[in-house]
Amino acid sequence: MLSKRIISCLDVRDGKLAKSVKFVDTKDIGDPVEKARFYYEQGLDELVMYDITASSDNRGIMIDVVDRVAQQVFIPFSVGGGLRSVEDCSKVLLAGAEKINVNSAAVKNPQLIAEASKAFGAQCVVLSMDVLKVDVSKEIPSGYEIVINGGRTRMGIDAIEWAKRGEELGAGELVVNSIDADGTKEGYEINLTRTIVEAVTIPVIASGGGGTPEHMYEVLTEGKASAALIASMLHYGEYTVAQCKQYLHDRGVKVRMV
Repeated sequence: MLSKRIISCLDVRDGKLAKSVKFVDTKDIGDPVEKARFYYEQGLDELVMYDITASSDNRGIMIDVVDRVAQQVFIPFSVGGGLRSVEDCSKVLLAGAEKINVNSAAVKNPQLIAEASKAFGAQCVVLSMDVLKVDVSKEIPSGYEIVINGGRTRMGIDAIEWAKRGEELGAGELVVNSIDADGTKEGYEINLTRTIVEAVTIPVIASGGGGTPEHMYEVLTEGKASAALIASMLHYGEYTVAQCKQYLHDRGVKVRMV
């Protein structure tokens, strides 16, 4: 059995670490480079960094921040935000990232997934999905809708179908972020996570709502996720990576111990 992974997310706005609740009320909370190094030294398995306003501002990602973070961590490092072409993805990888995250641009141009997968390999391409719970309809039969541009634009696309399409196009991994749970620290959207895990064969990272190690345990077991992404519970010093891993280990979840 593969070990479950703990991944931390750095949301970056104007070069500063930021945090929001349900994609609104975003506050600057520190230096992403310092946090990256700190979490790496604690034994984090992987790190994800998102330039959260690159797509909505219609600009490229801040490569200098990617470069500075990459110099501080020696674990898998994934980067997203404003990646619209294979060339954009290449710049991020050359700056030190191991994986690229595509989100809004991939929804607008799904071939970006295929092109990036062909250029760099599926293991390098992560499809991030921002998902909103909505009423079930003919257009959205699962009741989960894809939203882009940092939670600003609803797309009328069913999240489960988009997950399957992403895998078909060549994504090697999915990040499933629940907008409804984002930043609440009240627990992951278990049903959403499990439904997507059961619809695809590639690893699924659960994101949005992690507030305690118990929440992580629930999404890794009941939700069947391959990894739990956490932010607030680390950023605000409520838990350490080691505490989270020890809790999971004690509950019988296989993790890479520090």
